[in-house]
Amino acid sequence: MNIQEELNIRRKEEELLQFTSFSYDDALRLGLAIKELAEKKYAPVAIEIEINGLVIFHFSMTGSNGRNCMWVKRKANMVRASQVSSLHGMQQREAEGKDMLKDWGLDPEEYAAIGGGFPIRLKGTGIIGAIAVSGLPHRLDHQLIVEALAGYLGIGDIK
Repeated sequence: MNIQEELNIRRKEEELLQFTSFSYDDALRLGLAIKELAEKKYAPVAIEIEINGLVIFHFSMTGSNGRNCMWVKRKANMVRASQVSSLHGMQQREAEGKDMLKDWGLDPEEYAAIGGGFPIRLKGTGIIGAIAVSGLPHRLDHQLIVEALAGYLGIGDIK
C-alpha cells in the first residue's frame, strides 16, 4: 500500500470515528473498553484519555512500564498539535518529506509522530482531546484504538 492509500485510510478513520458528545464518563467507559480489548489481545499497554489537556483516564496494565507512560504523553501532544491521529501525522510528514523540528517546530522529545494517538473529535465542533496507547508496535497501538472506538461507537469494522 502506498502512502496516499495509507493517508486515505487515516482520513476515513478520523471521519467515521467522531462523537456527538463526549463526557468524563464517556472517557472512563472508553478507557475501560480499550483495556478490555487489550486484555483479550494479551497486550500490556498504557492507556490515557484527556479532554482539553486534563487527563480523565489513565491505566497502566501489568507488563507496561514508565516508558509507555512517556510515549502516551508524546502521542497525545502530537494529536493536539496536528489535529489528526499521530499515525496520520507520521504518514503526512513522510509524504511531504518534512522534518518534525525543522519544518513543524515540534521537539521530538515532546511529540511522537508514530501510531498510538487518536483525536477525540466532536461532530461539528472539532477536537476536544486525545486517546493514546503505548505498549505494542506503534501501528498495533493505533489499531487497538481504532478497533475499540469502532466498537464503542457501534460502527463495526473499518476498512
